[in-house]
Amino acid sequence: MTHHGAALHMLTKDDELVEQLKKDYSGADLDEKTMAILLYAEKLTLQPNSITDEDVNVLKEKGYSDRAILDMCQITAYFNFVNRLADGLGIQLEKE
Repeated sequence: MTHHGAALHMLTKDDELVEQLKKDYSGADLDEKTMAILLYAEKLTLQPNSITDEDVNVLKEKGYSDRAILDMCQITAYFNFVNRLADGLGIQLEKE
């Protein structure tokens, strides 16, 4: 299990959800609001230069505040930074 997967497991206590999210989150049993976060985070991760006002507006339409969207962006960017740093240095996860 990845570091992030372990953290999600600690938060949710739901092995099935964690496994589903690791395989393909698009098939997970999640509400529209949560799915919107994941779609935004994936696009920001894989195609950061393609984020537009429309992506932010979708989140606003789902009920997220500007502060919540800023938090999503910062958290996604932070995890991308940390993952790339660890990968770039060949850092392996600890067992525990």
